[in-house]
Parts: sequence; C-alpha cells; structure tokens
Amino acid sequence: MGRYVARRLLQMIPVFIGSTLLIFCMMFALPGDPVAALFGEKKPDPAQIATIKHQLGLDLPLWHQYWNYLTGLFQGDFGTQIATQRPVAEVISQAFPVTVRLTLFAFFFTVLIGVLLGLVSGLFAEKLFDRIVLIFTLLLISVPSFVLGYLFQYFFAFQLGWLTPTVQDSRDMGQLLLPALVLAALSLAYVTRLTRTSVAENKRADYIRTAVAKGLPRRRVVGVHLLRNSLIPVVTFLGTDIGALMTGAIITEGIFNVHGVGNTIFEALNRREGSTVVGIATLIVIVYLVASLLVDLLYAVLDPRIRYD
Repeated sequence: MGRYVARRLLQMIPVFIGSTLLIFCMMFALPGDPVAALFGEKKPDPAQIATIKHQLGLDLPLWHQYWNYLTGLFQGDFGTQIATQRPVAEVISQAFPVTVRLTLFAFFFTVLIGVLLGLVSGLFAEKLFDRIVLIFTLLLISVPSFVLGYLFQYFFAFQLGWLTPTVQDSRDMGQLLLPALVLAALSLAYVTRLTRTSVAENKRADYIRTAVAKGLPRRRVVGVHLLRNSLIPVVTFLGTDIGALMTGAIITEGIFNVHGVGNTIFEALNRREGSTVVGIATLIVIVYLVASLLVDLLYAVLDPRIRYD
C-alpha cells in the first residue's frame, strides 16, 4: 500500500504541472491589459505601465512568469493582485474557507440523502417508490442550477419565510442551508441513480443469494454485503464530485450572495486578475488530485479483493 501511495504521489506531479500550466496560459492569453485597466478612462502613461509590470514581473516571458509562480507556491506565495496590491494568498484565505464550508455541507446532503434514496429505490425497484424517485431525480437533472436557486429562494425565503434569501453571515450554517441544497441538487440526483442501479443489479448476484440462504439477518445482508459492494461506483463519482461542487459553487454563490471562491473568481475575471484565478484553480486541482487518491484507497476498504502492491 505504501509503495502504491508513493507512486500515485509521484504521478500527481506532472498532472499538477500540466494542469496549472494550461490554466496559467489560458488566463494570461485573455485580451486586455489589467495594468492599463487600473487607470480607468484616463489615458495611462506608458512609463507608469512599464514600471508596474516590471514590479509585478509581468514584463517577463510567459515561461519565466510561470516558473516564478511555481517556485513561489512552495513558499505559500500565490502572487499579488494587480488592482489591490494584496497577496493572492490573503484573498484566498478569506474566500476559500467559505466555499469549503458550503461544499462540505452540500456533500453531506449528497451522500446522506442520495445513498439513502438510492438504496431504498434499488431494494424496491420497479415499485411505486422507485418510480417516484426516478421522476424526482430526473427533474433535478433537467432543471439548471440557477433556475433551481431562484425557485428555492422564492419559495422557501419569500413565500414561506423559513430561510433568509441571501447569506449575511457565511459562518452561520443555517443561512448556508438553502445554497447548499441547491448546490447539492444535481449531484444528489446522480448519486441516487447510481446507487439505485448498483443496488438493483447486485441484489440479484450469487453472493447475495448465498448470504440469504445461510440465514443471515436482512440488516446484515443489505448493510454489509449489498450496500458495501454497491458503493464502489458511487465512491468513484463522489471523489470527482468534490471538485465539481467547488466549481459549481460559482453560480450558487452569486445567487445567494455568498462571498466565497465563486464571487472572488467573478470579480477577478472582470478585472483580468489572472493571478487570483490561477491561485484558486491551483487549489481546486490539488483537491481533485487528493480526492482521486482517496477514492482509490477506499476501493480496498469496500472490496477486500482489491489489493495495492
């Protein structure tokens, strides 16, 4: 197991470099000059622009800028915002925990409700409850997240008054409930369907019939044998879904006025702040890589037949 983890960590290095380099090149290839945008409608002095670019290292070749960025990461330096002259690491430290809190809240709903609905639906496949769940999940998949967000906002906040329409305090989990539900809706639908299909297929497998023939309690047959083996494709999806939830939070945060990564990226793109976008994207790449490693390790926990050398 240790050698496998070491190999995977080594494999992450070129993936990380390739991903961040691609994002870096895309951001700095955007049209417009972020330094000239600092002067607004005034005609900037070319000498001033050259001085600012030299101070920020923007006059260097692209490969040199990326090398400086990559080496700075090991010291916790994500660069400097052009407009505010604040370290990007400081901006991320304020916005990232908010998005992480919202993502974990949504992930909790996805796992708890999605697996539970999928399990019950799979056990009673082709029954009335199963058909209701399939229709419900199809609706969640079909409705865009921004439409669902405004519907939830209108119904639960303005009509029923149960929750606040926008988030005033991102540390209050009660205020994050509504955006977390909207953020989790699509993933919840996929997890429910994956779990339902896997349970319905595995409950007809030989090992389940053998467990029932041995006289094992139904709770043990379902909870230990059936659910454990049915969760392998679900865990695969959930591993990649963590990063997807963080990037999907951009729309949700905009609807509910959550001052997290989404709001920060939106403002950075408007100002052509490539360093901020690249810094946040770098953290999301790391989340994806770590999640994929954890998923592979969970395979061995769920299925004893899987061993890593």
